[in-house]
Amino acid sequence: MTVVDSASAGRADVVRAYVGLTKPRIIELLLVTTVPAMVVAARGLPDPWLVLATLVGGALAAGSANTFNSYFEADIDELMERTRRRPMPALRVPPRNAVVFGALLGAGSFAWLGVTVNLLAATLATAAIFFYVVVYTLWLKRRSEQNIVIGGAAGCVPVLVGWAAVTGEVGLPAVVMFAIVFYWTPPHFWALALRYRDDYARAGVPMLPVVRGARDTAHQILLYSVMMVAVTLMFGLLGGMGLLYLVAAVALGATFLVLAEQLRRDSSPERAMRLFRFSISYLGLLFIAMAVDAVLG
Repeated sequence: MTVVDSASAGRADVVRAYVGLTKPRIIELLLVTTVPAMVVAARGLPDPWLVLATLVGGALAAGSANTFNSYFEADIDELMERTRRRPMPALRVPPRNAVVFGALLGAGSFAWLGVTVNLLAATLATAAIFFYVVVYTLWLKRRSEQNIVIGGAAGCVPVLVGWAAVTGEVGLPAVVMFAIVFYWTPPHFWALALRYRDDYARAGVPMLPVVRGARDTAHQILLYSVMMVAVTLMFGLLGGMGLLYLVAAVALGATFLVLAEQLRRDSSPERAMRLFRFSISYLGLLFIAMAVDAVLG
């Protein structure tokens, strides 16, 4: 009995390690923007099977990108207190296995989306994998303080995938939704980087707080926050949104700007984490408001 239990526990640990490579919490955040994009594109509730197929393909693509990221950044993760217990630095997954696993997830994503959704959605998801791994992870992450600004574009692609899944094309409203996530990403990530500034410095990663300091980073966070809120209001017009979305965008945006201004005045780790936590809720609530408005409208 003990041998059986030990074997089961061992298999469970292996499964958890491979799931950990995909960074499930990041995948959840990416998928939060996909479904509302589909609802807005359909101006109502899309076919449930199409939604499920798109989410599965999107999760596979994000899992592939995150797995390759885990592999290529294992040395960085090992030096950072926040990440040293991840599967790669903790040696819970052999490097070769991680590469094969990431490749299988990426190929599976393209095949699944190509067959069950459409070729455009599959191509966009695959392009996001390439951009995140090659442009962000291999090129920008260790070389530029603008790494998350440019590289973060990969995390904006799920809205394009969702829109393409419904319409077979990428319309202007989808591009504006892409821009919302694009301008949201730097304040979200830089707030976290402020909290773990010493970690990034120890690992030699040129994140903005390491290169320019906390005060300048807080100024940049406020600037990008203003642009983000402006784009959310623009989407109200270009996306054909109604009063519900407008109220949500104004209320959520005002709260975001207040927290960003507070961080500009006091760039402490505590203030940074307050903004970081709210930024997660902000994105989810904003996109939910889009979806509800589209259904009711």
